[in-house]
Amino acid sequence: MKQILRVGIAQINLSVGDLEGNTKKIIEYIKKAEGVNTDVIVFPELAVTGYPPEDLLLKEKFIKDNLRKLKDIVSQVYNTVVILGFVDKQKENLYNAAALIYNQKIYAAYHKIFLPNYGVFDEKRYFTAGDKVSIFKMDKVIFAVNICEDIWHLDGPTKEAAKRGARIIFNINASPYHLGKIKEREDIIAYQAKMNNIFVVYTNLVGGQDELVFDGQSRVVDNQGKIIAGCSAFKEELLSIDLSISVGRDKSKNIINIPKKIISKTQMILPEIPYPLEITEEVYQALILGLKDYMVKNGFKKVVIGLSGGVDSSLVAVLAKDALGKDNVTGVFMPSRYTSRESQEDVKELVNNLGIRLITVSIEPIYKVYLMLLEPNFSGKQKDITEENLQARIRGNILMAFSNKFGWLVLTTGNKSEMSTGYATLYGDMAGGFAVIKDVPKTLVYKLAKYRNSLSYVIPARVLLKAPTAELRPNQKDSDTLPVYETLDPILKAYIEEDKDLTKIAALGFDKEIIQRVLTMVDKSEYKRRQSPPGIKITPKAFGKDRRMPITNKYRG
Repeated sequence: MKQILRVGIAQINLSVGDLEGNTKKIIEYIKKAEGVNTDVIVFPELAVTGYPPEDLLLKEKFIKDNLRKLKDIVSQVYNTVVILGFVDKQKENLYNAAALIYNQKIYAAYHKIFLPNYGVFDEKRYFTAGDKVSIFKMDKVIFAVNICEDIWHLDGPTKEAAKRGARIIFNINASPYHLGKIKEREDIIAYQAKMNNIFVVYTNLVGGQDELVFDGQSRVVDNQGKIIAGCSAFKEELLSIDLSISVGRDKSKNIINIPKKIISKTQMILPEIPYPLEITEEVYQALILGLKDYMVKNGFKKVVIGLSGGVDSSLVAVLAKDALGKDNVTGVFMPSRYTSRESQEDVKELVNNLGIRLITVSIEPIYKVYLMLLEPNFSGKQKDITEENLQARIRGNILMAFSNKFGWLVLTTGNKSEMSTGYATLYGDMAGGFAVIKDVPKTLVYKLAKYRNSLSYVIPARVLLKAPTAELRPNQKDSDTLPVYETLDPILKAYIEEDKDLTKIAALGFDKEIIQRVLTMVDKSEYKRRQSPPGIKITPKAFGKDRRMPITNKYRG
């Protein structure tokens, strides 16, 4: 015997700490679900507080306010069962929890059992692990609820719930995006569904939060491990689907009964499965959403970008225009004695294609004054990186002046290859408020630029063809200092993201001297990265929360 269960997935964009705004949005989606006779609507992990709330959890009033807002939500729940993430407090312990609410009453609060404490996750700092799997019965359908990491453990609460008769698992998540993450998720929920003969409703958060982007891509998987429905990537969405669930036999002694009659359905809702994004498109959308939400959620409206005529600043300008609109983006071109005619032409073509404002400020007069003032102290010394960095720092000051005067957020333009090796100037091109492509390797920068041009031509063709250069000295090329990016980026990936040592990287076919040079640059640049602005995580291991190395560090291996 089977019963038709109408399930709603509220894949919504929430803001950390915006208890009022989050509550309002949650209630809005509950009303939408009730309007189409939804039996169960599921919200993301820690929906009331936003994710991750980090040290807000150390504030006693924040916890109380979160519980007060939960009560406000409960008062608005009538005919639909609501599964909602919040912070629970029992005695002195905090729990990452999911409330099961129906008809203005909380029937249970599930406490997350497996607390992630790796990469960007730090949940053991705040939460106590739960130890109980609750089983629910609504009409004749038996189900269970768990949270994010819980479903990744094969012998964990999902398996126990299935043994106790659950035929459907509602798993709520705040799972951040990185390259390859959606495939990992789909594989694990499909495996759990098939091995335990259950349906899995996987609900994920969407939106940007500081360095993190939550991609959504919620999924529904049947008991054969087949994806039968899902939400779009990087978009808010309310998905409704009717599931034909086998009526389970009550194997649990401590079942929680929900006194709701499942509404008989005359027409089944079977939504389409979203078309998977090509990997470059996926990264591009992640960067757009991460930038837009960082701006909106922090109260900024306009950005300013130093344009050099290179691919990095060109890509950041295009991302800004696509995320914020052309009227909210200003480019500043700051030529020096080393700036080529081609760079000037490429900047003008770029801003014309984008329709953004361009301001030109030559740094030459300021640079001359700097050299003159320093000359008595530098007498007898050869020109070196000092004079190069002066130019970058003058440009940083000019951009920050525009930021101070007009309230524009400075977007830095350094990529992951540069940030890894320290090929950037502290207080110069690293100066700014948000580093959009900080986690994007240079080789991927080119792919993203070409992808964007395939949609509409905006980045000048020459920008994608000419050799990368900082133009801080005559005839300078990036390859004067760094290995070519096609060699550099795989070495960086192996060392930073995969924690491989020199011997293991050499086994991949790279020259040991080149590897050692790269590793030394990475290790010696930790102090720079610690002072850089936040940027959007798109790789499995980004700098910052993902990778935490000591600055004072004598180990080389």
